[in-house]
Amino acid sequence: MGRGSDARSGIRRIGPVVAVCGALVLLVGCQGLEEDASSDAGTPSDDRGGVSPLVNPEGTAPGLAAITDESDRAEARALIEELRTKGRGPRTGYDRDEFGYAWMDTADGVPLARNGCDTRNDLLRLHGQDVRFRSGSDCVVVSMTLRDSYTGEDIAWKKEDAARVQIDHVVPLSYAWQMGAAHWSEEKRRRLANDTLNLLPVDGPANAAKGDSGPASWLPPDKRIRCSYVVRFAQTALAYDLPVTSADKEMMLRQCPD
Repeated sequence: MGRGSDARSGIRRIGPVVAVCGALVLLVGCQGLEEDASSDAGTPSDDRGGVSPLVNPEGTAPGLAAITDESDRAEARALIEELRTKGRGPRTGYDRDEFGYAWMDTADGVPLARNGCDTRNDLLRLHGQDVRFRSGSDCVVVSMTLRDSYTGEDIAWKKEDAARVQIDHVVPLSYAWQMGAAHWSEEKRRRLANDTLNLLPVDGPANAAKGDSGPASWLPPDKRIRCSYVVRFAQTALAYDLPVTSADKEMMLRQCPD
């Protein structure tokens, strides 16, 4: 079956540990499981608690660990080389609602769907530490600490200042629209907008600066994480059979040097 026939068919899957982690994350947390998965793959989680995207192909483990090992960078480049390229099309007709209403829990076919909690709160809970919930709720996050993948900073977040942490679409929805999503089914667009693979809670100002840029125009301020970021971008694009621009692909390869 080709990538285009299934939105997630292009994702590289690894052993049962990560699959179990994805199923149990909302019940028991996955810290120990993530450590085991990273150790087995030879790419340990980093000192900030993130996990390499190379061993987290569904985005169900928190954060992004830097990719520093030579063999891992080679794997990263091989993944990026698989990307198709094309020119960026017009933004005509794009609207956020074309990808479903924001943070819907009913986008079938992605992790954490239909669990009774919206996508934004799922992501805060998955990536946050010291998470606190609204009284009487096991869904609505009111405070947490985020080890931000994009800036390398720890963010003490509270719901009263909600915009301080924003959920980034690694492959921006407008970018996807211009690269082919305008011709997708609504169901597939909803999956992209709510797929853990394509979502990271990050520093709000950094996310605002990114806008709908591809890697040729924007990369995370923390240079240590840039290879991991472009790997996650590539994983998402491959999973949804999305091309990238030639300039974006060239820049992505430069972030994971020999």
